[in-house]
Amino acid sequence: MLDILAAAGAGDAPPGWLQWLPILGMILIFWFLIIRPQMKRQKEHQQKVEGLKKGDQVVTAGGLIGKVLKVNDDNVELELAKDVRVKAVKHTIGDVLQPGGKPAND
Repeated sequence: MLDILAAAGAGDAPPGWLQWLPILGMILIFWFLIIRPQMKRQKEHQQKVEGLKKGDQVVTAGGLIGKVLKVNDDNVELELAKDVRVKAVKHTIGDVLQPGGKPAND
């Protein structure tokens, strides 16, 4: 009698791969909503940092606005005000400001 009930219950169970479907769906949602956009922003930031050149207006991660005077492999020399120069690590540059804005060194 137990064998008949066990056989009837086993036939109604869903396939094993169906249990993984919600987990795979959550992974896809995380990928498209969180991981992929973050990777895109990181790639854009890296391209901005790689493309730094003399005369660019930049904002550091600390909020300082300056003009690029010299670009090396790992760091940049910034002019924050007249005769005030600092060196900053390239990857601490937060953003490159668009030309046409108010100059930082006036």
